[in-house]
Amino acid sequence: MWRITMTNITCGNINQNFTHIFLPTVYVLVFITGLLANYFGLKSVWRSWMKLGNINIFVLNLGVADLLYVFTLPFLVVYYAKSSKWIFGSLFCKVTRFVFNLNLYGSIGFLTCISIYRYLGIVHPLKVMGRINTRLSVAISILVWLLVIIQILPDMFFEKTPRNSTDSCYDTTSKHLTRDYLPYSASWTFTGFCVPLLIILGCYGHVAVVLASNENVDALLKQRCLKLVVVLVVLFSVCFIPYHILRNLNLMTRIMKYDGTCEEIFKHIYVAYQVSRGLACMNSAINPLIYLLVSDDFLPRLNVIRNRKRKPREPDFIPMTIRENVI
Repeated sequence: MWRITMTNITCGNINQNFTHIFLPTVYVLVFITGLLANYFGLKSVWRSWMKLGNINIFVLNLGVADLLYVFTLPFLVVYYAKSSKWIFGSLFCKVTRFVFNLNLYGSIGFLTCISIYRYLGIVHPLKVMGRINTRLSVAISILVWLLVIIQILPDMFFEKTPRNSTDSCYDTTSKHLTRDYLPYSASWTFTGFCVPLLIILGCYGHVAVVLASNENVDALLKQRCLKLVVVLVVLFSVCFIPYHILRNLNLMTRIMKYDGTCEEIFKHIYVAYQVSRGLACMNSAINPLIYLLVSDDFLPRLNVIRNRKRKPREPDFIPMTIRENVI
């Protein structure tokens, strides 16, 4: 049997050599790719600012969240490359972990906003005509930032460095606080990840039904929607889902070890969690693909309804105020 009690043998320390090799490598690649991709992506958004409509405000905030995190990666590279020796102080350790969460949940929040806007623009274009404007988009963006900060602010009050030492910078918290951290992490996972995921699935599920059932919808619109769905599937399947599952599993194994239970699978969960951490940070390099889906040649060419027979009193085109929301 794999189960071993502490009365017979101690769990021992997990070999962290994999972490010291894997995470610095990923962080360096994400720093280079994310910096370049977000720079050129935001530059493209800025050039097309007047053409893209109100949804570009969410794309801009998405890029800001990515760049904030990308700029912290060199410090993490130094930390893990030095065999987990944190030399930048306990306060900056908390700031670095805070920025990671700010990027992660800010990205999820703004991706949710983009999905809702696309849903409204395609499924309910006449109902939202004139109601969605720049002021509303800015207000929603501020609300997203506030909600994200409220969710992740308690994390700042958990210990991130060992007592009487700043050699380590925990991504969650120290061993003796893990039992208190797990319920917070679980609730945080539900509100910051599960709820937005359900909203996104609902939006694009309905959009898919509408596009599939209407033969007159422009092929370009279908293609762009499909590409955005693919990007979101990659983001959630690779970056978000594994991380949230394994973060909570790893916390559970730490509690079990603290209580005196050892199992061989704990080591595998730890390694898998480190991989998921590297994959989670990759969202900063993948998010710029969203910019490609709102390129400046899309809206001028977009014609959602083509060759549709309508009554004379009904318009056969989408007004500009609506087209701004159909991104």
